[in-house]
Amino acid sequence: MCGISGFVSTSLDADRAGPILRGMCAAIRHRGPDDEGYYADGHAALGIRRLSIIDVAGGHQPISNEDGTIWIVFNGEIYNFAELRDELRSRGHRFRTRSDTEVIVHLYEDAGLDCVTRLDGMFAFAIWDKARRRLFLARDRIGKKPLHYAALSDGIVFCSELKGLLKHPGITRDLSIPALTRYLIHDYVPAPRTIFRDIFKVPPGHRLVYEAGSVHASQYWDFPAPDRRADMPDEEGAERLQALLDAATRRRLVSEVPLGAFLSGGIDSSAVAALMARNSPSTVKTFCVGFPEKSFDETGYARRVASYLGTEHHEDVMTPRAILDLIGRIADLLDEPLADASVLPTYLLSRFTRERVTVALSGDGGDEMFAGYPTYQAHRVARLMTWAPHPVLGWTRGVAARLPVSYDNFSLDFKIKKFVSGLGHPPELRHAIWLGSFATQELPSLFARETWQQVCEDDPFSEVRAYARAAGNRDWLGRLLYLDAKLYLQDGVLVKVDRASMACSLEVRCPFLDTAVVEFTSRLPASKKLRGLTTKHLLKRSLRSLLPPEILNRPKKGFGVPLGFWIRGDLRALFQDMLSPARIARQGIFNESAVDRLLSEHIAGRQDHRKKLWNLFVFQMWYQTYLEGSLERARSAHAPIEVRY
Repeated sequence: MCGISGFVSTSLDADRAGPILRGMCAAIRHRGPDDEGYYADGHAALGIRRLSIIDVAGGHQPISNEDGTIWIVFNGEIYNFAELRDELRSRGHRFRTRSDTEVIVHLYEDAGLDCVTRLDGMFAFAIWDKARRRLFLARDRIGKKPLHYAALSDGIVFCSELKGLLKHPGITRDLSIPALTRYLIHDYVPAPRTIFRDIFKVPPGHRLVYEAGSVHASQYWDFPAPDRRADMPDEEGAERLQALLDAATRRRLVSEVPLGAFLSGGIDSSAVAALMARNSPSTVKTFCVGFPEKSFDETGYARRVASYLGTEHHEDVMTPRAILDLIGRIADLLDEPLADASVLPTYLLSRFTRERVTVALSGDGGDEMFAGYPTYQAHRVARLMTWAPHPVLGWTRGVAARLPVSYDNFSLDFKIKKFVSGLGHPPELRHAIWLGSFATQELPSLFARETWQQVCEDDPFSEVRAYARAAGNRDWLGRLLYLDAKLYLQDGVLVKVDRASMACSLEVRCPFLDTAVVEFTSRLPASKKLRGLTTKHLLKRSLRSLLPPEILNRPKKGFGVPLGFWIRGDLRALFQDMLSPARIARQGIFNESAVDRLLSEHIAGRQDHRKKLWNLFVFQMWYQTYLEGSLERARSAHAPIEVRY
């Protein structure tokens, strides 16, 4: 795993290029502490920070083809690189290393931009083609590895993380108000936007080319639609799925450094640990973190699974003190606001795991592929309530509002209040409302008047509507799964895991997001995933020989964090400082009275505003780190150019 950066410019100053590139790479050193490498000519500069996993001794980057006309920097793992290397050798290509990176260079020589369709893995890379003066950027199908860029009037700049991109002198730090609006609603910024106005993400499953002064992005892969021809009896489907997961896990065990697995005791992480134990020649190391608060703690389940599988199990406890020590780093850890509080235990778990291994397998993607979230069950109930008269819906909302407040993990009042907040909306918007923090009707009072004037004509659900159209003729569950894969998974979950793990120089691999597994699962009919109110139907059938019934049948808990309690206790002073009326008023983005009301009601125990307050707090921490004092800086003379999607 690595961090990559670079730029192409028609006015490249060789004397300045080196220090700029080294500054960009230094900002992402945590992604690759083992090695660094640079390439520059009169037009392009490429940089790499490397975490050595494959060909530890010989895989130094950047890597070129035989005559040095094509250069690459690469972040990720290509699981089918050995087969591709054999094929390329048979066609006359010569290799100097055993790395998967060099395979991509020679594959590009043969297949050009279509080389990306042959790659099976998680990746983000940049190829500089000197002869064509072409920069080719690409990102894996699901979006496991990040890639950001900014198009300037005289070139283009790219980097794995925003913090590295900001080290380039041509980059401006202008806040994108439309991106902020989407963050408040979704808890993340959907691709291709970023929180900065002129910086973008290469979307998953896309390739981007900069050539002759213009940028063009195109999609090379999408999730297949359900296909009736893919239907099969449950037993046959369970056998095929287990075989695919077995193969996906074996591919992810190829490493020259120690491996382990995250284990929460939930179905997905337990399945990965079981498959890993079955395919590993040595005892598997498993890792989990717990909480002192009982409703949030899963260590008991993890211990049971570890004992059942015979793993070497390690666990740690996450305390408010540990959170206080970490929370000051949250903006630097993320470099774009992301209001998923589970990034905190994910970071602590990654740090704890990194003490013993360099690569960890995780169960990420299982919920999105197999309809594992309780929201899918809730949609079944909501579909029935669409026929209820308006007075009944109004009565339901009134009852929900009067429920006593609880700060427990997924407490009854939290679930009911979230459920009724989505009633009366189309399924795709209802889904976004259930997962996010702020409702659109709250934004006029939340924003300061001047900011609201920039927001009011924008559609903050434009990405949701676009993906709903792209979902085509999928049924209601297929559409929601597609939306979750395109939004919550790629821009929320995978960003969280990447930033938290790479901050600890830990590589995380996800068997559930293997291309063959994803394509098989995506083509299955909805009944194989959600049967009645039973989630992950086919997955549970496929795991019956691997896991005990009490694990397969346990309700989903999620990686929750006791923020509701902590905001009223150990984190109270910090929240009161970061969300103080004076600070909010000085900033000029939000209405200080609205923010103060949210915090006061929560501390007094009258309302549970944990999600909204964490959303605002993360933004404030980010703003303080990246923007405070920078808005008055003179803008760069480099003007952005249009990018066509």
